[in-house]
Amino acid sequence: MTPQRRAVAGWCLYDWANSAFPTVVSTFVFAAYFTKGVAASETEGTYLWGNATAVAAVAIAIFSPMLGAIADRTGRRKPWLAACTIVCILATAALWTVLPDPDYAVRALVLVVVATLGFEFANVFYNAMLPSVAPPGRMGRVSGIGWGCGYAGGLVCLVVALFGLVKAEPPPFGLDPDTAEPVRATVLLVAVWFAAFALPTFLLVPEDGKAAGEPLGQAIAAGCRQLWSTLRRLDPRSPVARFLVAHMLYADGLTTLFTFGGIYAAGTFGMDFSEIIVFGIALNLTAGAGAMAFGWIDDWVGPKRAILVALVGLILFGALALIAPDKTWFWIAGMALGTFMGPAQAASRTLMAKLAPPEQSAEMFGLYALSGKATNFAGPLTLGWATLLFDSQRAGMATILAFLVAGFLLLLTVREPRGRGVAL
Repeated sequence: MTPQRRAVAGWCLYDWANSAFPTVVSTFVFAAYFTKGVAASETEGTYLWGNATAVAAVAIAIFSPMLGAIADRTGRRKPWLAACTIVCILATAALWTVLPDPDYAVRALVLVVVATLGFEFANVFYNAMLPSVAPPGRMGRVSGIGWGCGYAGGLVCLVVALFGLVKAEPPPFGLDPDTAEPVRATVLLVAVWFAAFALPTFLLVPEDGKAAGEPLGQAIAAGCRQLWSTLRRLDPRSPVARFLVAHMLYADGLTTLFTFGGIYAAGTFGMDFSEIIVFGIALNLTAGAGAMAFGWIDDWVGPKRAILVALVGLILFGALALIAPDKTWFWIAGMALGTFMGPAQAASRTLMAKLAPPEQSAEMFGLYALSGKATNFAGPLTLGWATLLFDSQRAGMATILAFLVAGFLLLLTVREPRGRGVAL
């Protein structure tokens, strides 16, 4: 295997490793456990989870661009990636201590926020590695393979969680079902999974040889000045600015959909933990296949068109999921939705990599993270309040479609570059 192929393999394995966190913790298992087993009621649990997600989104939006700019100045991304990864792993493992009692709700929410911050900050540096890892003309393919590996990793982790912990009879390691230990143990599985499979990334992916390499103290000051200069020079009419705003809108809808998918399945359709995990497994199969297939389409027609097609699919089948009268129709809508989830994310990463000036890659992905989180407090917050106001999860989930439609319309106005980097 050539050094470049080893680097690509190591880079894609990080997607396999970290996807266990959003799949098991944020979406399908721990989120549902919190709303059904920890919070005083499902409605209150949905409301509290939405508020915690909003707090994390605001912090990510504020600090991601700053961290990216500093990393560009130091010229080293792997130490930042390692530090954020460790934070996520430790906070995730600590969720084991959350018992099925409303007294543990605050602890659960604090740990979830900390773990989410570590996860999202790590992605700033991970995504910034894409242009230096992918062969010329194949960024879409590599990004799609990475997302596909992520969905596959989430799938396998869910299978292990289902048959090795949640449904195991008797529960392994003497776990006590009366205190939900088989379900709580899934967070320990995620922590070990993340640590083990992220290691090859640090061993196989080299640092960018063109890095500036400034000392940390100097890089912090220079990075903050550079970020401020970039923000002042950013023309609202430029392709970068238009894409960041469009991404801000549809990413809000996507994140809210991911965060509350398991909660919606549990509350509206009465799915238990085992059913939710099986649904998650099937969803990951379709999402992984879609991400990998669209990687080739991304390189063929361009990432902008790939995103637009994916958003149309998400809007149509998202509406079907909202009006689904029973589990059968919800399953049909969910499997179709999965086909377009991965492509929307993978092609967005490719388009940002094409728009970003090479010397500002991490900074641009910091702004990309900001655009993905700047209004993400609005989606979960709006969903939470709509659920509480109408006492209906369907009413809350309906707010997601507005964000997807608005992002689609603005993305239509973005001019995709032929090479790499555009005027800010």
